[in-house]
Amino acid sequence: MQIRRVVAGVGGDGRSQVFADGAAPRAVAFESAQGFAAALLWATSAREALGRGAVADRTGQTGFVPGVGETLLMFVTFPPDSVMMRADFDGAAFGAEFAQKVPGLAERFEPDCPGMHTTDSIDYDVVLDGEITLELDDGAQVLLRRHDVAVQHGNRHAWRNHTDRPATMLFVLMGARRA
Repeated sequence: MQIRRVVAGVGGDGRSQVFADGAAPRAVAFESAQGFAAALLWATSAREALGRGAVADRTGQTGFVPGVGETLLMFVTFPPDSVMMRADFDGAAFGAEFAQKVPGLAERFEPDCPGMHTTDSIDYDVVLDGEITLELDDGAQVLLRRHDVAVQHGNRHAWRNHTDRPATMLFVLMGARRA
C-alpha cells in the first residue's frame, strides 16, 4: 500500500509550511495473507501541543492502539475473507506476521474467535473503497459501503469482507479510559 503523507504545521517564522512529504513511514503488506495491508500515518501523544517549528512524528515510536488521550490515524486494506479461508492458508504464520507488523493491535485479537477484538478507544471508521461488514459480538452484522462511517466506543467487533474484492478503510482511533 503506497500512501503519500504530507505533514504541515507552523514554522519558526509563524507561517505555514510543509515539514514532510513522502511515503507513509509504517506501511506494511502481508505475505501470509495476500492483499492485507496496513499503514500507520500519524500518532499524537496525550500531551500534544500546537507550536512553532518541526512537528513530532511519533509513528515510529508507538504501537497500533493509542493510549488514553492519544490518537492514531491509519489505513487498512482487507482482502476478501476467502483469502483467509483457503485450505492452504497458514493461520499461525499470519498470526506471527500480524504480531510483528501491527504491534499493539495484534494482541487484542481473540484466538478462539478469529477477527474479534476490543480496543480501549473511540474509533471513527471510514470505508474508502469496497464493502465490508462490521460484526458485533451480539451477532449483528452491518454492511458498510464506500463513504459509510462507523463510530465505535470500545466495543468488541470484527471486520468481515464477504465480497470478492478488497475493502480499504481509514481509521481514526482516540485512546479512552474504560469506565
